[in-house]
Amino acid sequence: MAILPILEVPDPRLRRISEPVVEITEDIRALIVDMFETMYDAPGIGLAAAQVDVPIRLLVMDLGDGPEDEEGKGTPNPRVFINPELFDPSEDYSVYNEGCLSVPGQYADVERPATIRATWLDETGAAHDEVLDELTATCLQHEMDHLEGILFIDHLSRLKRDMVLKKLDKARKEKPAKKAAA
Repeated sequence: MAILPILEVPDPRLRRISEPVVEITEDIRALIVDMFETMYDAPGIGLAAAQVDVPIRLLVMDLGDGPEDEEGKGTPNPRVFINPELFDPSEDYSVYNEGCLSVPGQYADVERPATIRATWLDETGAAHDEVLDELTATCLQHEMDHLEGILFIDHLSRLKRDMVLKKLDKARKEKPAKKAAA
């Protein structure tokens, strides 16, 4: 198990279109383990293989929406999506304040279809076909964008995208100064 480096904007590798997974091998399963470890460490709720410089159609998610524990909180619910496809986007849209491990510390409202139907394989090769909504639908659409070389900031107006990128640049410049002061 290893924590993998996450590509960040403006790295051009984030713009590659990912290739389908041809076979679920032990190497793919090891990558899945590393991706979960990387995502939890970041911390995040989703991670596409493209973000860790492996341009294949694979992503992991954990919205913490598993069965409630004794305190009424959702438990971890790790999910693997191999070669996911989306169908039947609803005409209703929802807006979520999205962030991205490849655009660290920056958030913006993004509008996406509220409900989608998705098909995918899990790490065992089992096929799934489900209608997804709420945060699950939003997160899957966000992570699937990475497979097409699209970032959440691409859904923003030019003005909002430029503002997010300027804030990110400012945060990056301040980070070394904070370390030096400490």
